[in-house]
Amino acid sequence: MGITIVSNANHLAMKKLPTTVIVLGAVSFFNDIASDMILPLLPIFLTATLGAGPAVLGLIEGVAEATASLLKLWAGRLGDAGVGHKRLALTGYSISNAVRPLIGFAGSWPTVLALRFADRIGKGIRTAPRDALLAAAVDANERGRAFGFHRSMDHAGAMVGPLIASALLALGMGMQDVFLASVVPGALAVLLLAFGVRRDSAITIPSVAMPLPPLRWSALDIRLRGLVLASGGLALAAVPEVMLILWLSQSGVSVVWIPLVWALAHGIRALVALPAGRLSDRFGRLPVVLTGWLSRAVLLGCIPWFSDLAIVITLFMMYAAVTASTEGAERALIGDVADPAAKGSAFGIYHMTVGLLALPGAIWFGVVWEMLGKETAFLVSAGLTLVMTAWLWHSARRAQKPRITDSKGLS
Repeated sequence: MGITIVSNANHLAMKKLPTTVIVLGAVSFFNDIASDMILPLLPIFLTATLGAGPAVLGLIEGVAEATASLLKLWAGRLGDAGVGHKRLALTGYSISNAVRPLIGFAGSWPTVLALRFADRIGKGIRTAPRDALLAAAVDANERGRAFGFHRSMDHAGAMVGPLIASALLALGMGMQDVFLASVVPGALAVLLLAFGVRRDSAITIPSVAMPLPPLRWSALDIRLRGLVLASGGLALAAVPEVMLILWLSQSGVSVVWIPLVWALAHGIRALVALPAGRLSDRFGRLPVVLTGWLSRAVLLGCIPWFSDLAIVITLFMMYAAVTASTEGAERALIGDVADPAAKGSAFGIYHMTVGLLALPGAIWFGVVWEMLGKETAFLVSAGLTLVMTAWLWHSARRAQKPRITDSKGLS
């Protein structure tokens, strides 16, 4: 009996993922190469070249994410209504990869803000439909692995992108030229999606577009509501990635090395995301999420108190690992509890809530850093993260029955 269980577990671990999952992972890989040829350099470009400060960085990233968040719900519901999840995902990836390289022509921070705004429009259109495709492509007992694989490929691309950027800088290319060169992997991502995923075969949708069905918060699964609210609160507490890069820069990491450090961090994320997703398939989503969130709070409380370069980089890598450890479990949970006919809407409301609260989160973090110092900003972030972790645990206990019956959800 024990041998049979082990054999079945090994078979599940080695079972090939569906083509849709593999192709979407590859699409994210190339898209993140393009994106992360730019992102690690953007804070330095804005501050050193265009004269922006921490508050402007927070504003740009907050507005960008808030823009995407509203569109994520609309796009997810539109896909459920029959427009087609693949069509929406392709549109979103195309928009982002058309406008993102144009940052290379920017001469002021408001221009960067406008281009980031347009880039995030593309992200808003593609994210929920893509996640709906992923959730529908696998059975529930493999959903954590599928989302873990996708996040792993995403982070692998985010690792390769800075390495390419660093190599181009070392060859004498300017930052703005590196931004323009990102058009190449971006085009590959769009072409791969266009020809690699043929249709929404795993999702039942009407043959023609239908009016969007009403969306009621009270009708959502209580576990989904709990995760959405807690994740939104975590986004409000989170440290924007551009602020982490600024912290590295102020801690003594030179501009030449920042893309390499950023690449290593995403390499760690890529290594962590898939096994963490598998753990959520085996032991449940909630233990993985709570452990990751609690670890994040502890690290945020430690980060501002160290100045030794080796310790700073180590803390940055540890933070990358704990943030990646919960990504697959959170998304898999949504796929577990969402209505099969409205997965796009469920992912949309999750991403919308997280993105909307990221705007005030990014702004307050930048303002507190600029007025009271980075130590205060990181400590407030750590405290809010602890509160959200406790609230998720509390809401999960309220939702569950006296005896745990579902190892895949919050109960």
